[in-house]
Amino acid sequence: MTRAMGAAMRRIHVGNALSAFGLGFTVPYLYVYVAQVRGLGSMTAGLVLAVFAVAALIVLPFAGRAIVRRGPLPVLIAALVTAAVGALSLGLAGDAAAVLAAAGALGAGQAVMQPALATMIVDCSSAETRSRAFAMQFFLQNLGLGVGGLIGGHLVDATRVSSFTLLFSIEAAMFLLLVVVMATVRMPRAPRVEDAPRGAAKGSWKQLLGNRAMVQLCVLGFVLFFACYGQFESGLSAYGVEAAGISTSALGTALAANTAMIVVAQFAVLKFVERRRRSRVIAGVGLIWAVAWVTAGFAGLGHGSQEMATAAFVSTYALFGLGEAMLSPTVAPLVADLAPSGMAGQYNSAFALVKQLALAVGPAVGGPMGASLHAPYVVTFLLFSLGISVLALRLGRRLTVAQDQPWQARNRVVARGGAAAEPVAAEA
Repeated sequence: MTRAMGAAMRRIHVGNALSAFGLGFTVPYLYVYVAQVRGLGSMTAGLVLAVFAVAALIVLPFAGRAIVRRGPLPVLIAALVTAAVGALSLGLAGDAAAVLAAAGALGAGQAVMQPALATMIVDCSSAETRSRAFAMQFFLQNLGLGVGGLIGGHLVDATRVSSFTLLFSIEAAMFLLLVVVMATVRMPRAPRVEDAPRGAAKGSWKQLLGNRAMVQLCVLGFVLFFACYGQFESGLSAYGVEAAGISTSALGTALAANTAMIVVAQFAVLKFVERRRRSRVIAGVGLIWAVAWVTAGFAGLGHGSQEMATAAFVSTYALFGLGEAMLSPTVAPLVADLAPSGMAGQYNSAFALVKQLALAVGPAVGGPMGASLHAPYVVTFLLFSLGISVLALRLGRRLTVAQDQPWQARNRVVARGGAAAEPVAAEA
């Protein structure tokens, strides 16, 4: 990595932390703000959460093409300005139409930030540094969300609209501050769609869908996000309250345990996964999450004391955090290594789209099951977790050595007296 790439990467990491810090101020309190503080009811609050998902699904297919054509930095700045306008408007909105429109702008901007920042990390890293760069991104995101949520919780007052307006104003200010920080980034020249063969832009989605390894990774990604992230604040929390009798304070402790596990374990885990096959690391995550669901089953379906049930439930969230720490330096670099030259933005956007689909479907399926069908809920997601392991091992058979074992590929190149090269994407 050159000095210029290192300087750009530091600014990108600052950007990740700032954006997560801003989101942490408002995300935990959005439902309460819309339903109770603004007095718009639970239905409108539910629609606001749905608008976030719908906005992301609408913009992400176009975001990838824009990143490929224009580069990630202009797209990121446009997304940040859109998100800032949405956040500020949400804090000032007083009726349902204004709230929904503001949520759409915030959701669209927030969704586009993810693939834009991921593509910037790809452009500013090498094969040797990419896993560590994405691990740092995930670490800072969770730290920013946790700190933002903690500070926001002390500032917010459900009896004063002005306190929520302050929160959304701070979030907007974080996005605008990030615009200033990103404007100073000097990105290294990366291949763009103009550098690709003629017709590559028009066929970018067709080309992506023809990459069987990428399609398999997208299917695997959907199951990953559906079975874990899509359950955190919906099915799993409902299951904990209804089946295990978990108090709201214990639920907060469980969420804190998840974040703490990620923050504490991230770089220790990184040293372990850097020298392992990526497909087997993901398969291992499936097994860890299967143990987490068994632990959740003990919490809600066992016959121990309430203290044991609470401890088991908190342990469930901590185990999920361990799996997340293993995924962060594994999945995102794999998406980048599967992308042909100049197409990282398209591939990152496609994977972000799959993530949003899973996060939209996960709560819709898991919420009702977790609240009322306790045993089937645990068994279903236990099987999904085992399915992750199966899908990961199948994906591993389609990956090249450079994609599944990048460190091994580099060692072979060095042994032959050459310079390490960027991995080549799998052919369809």
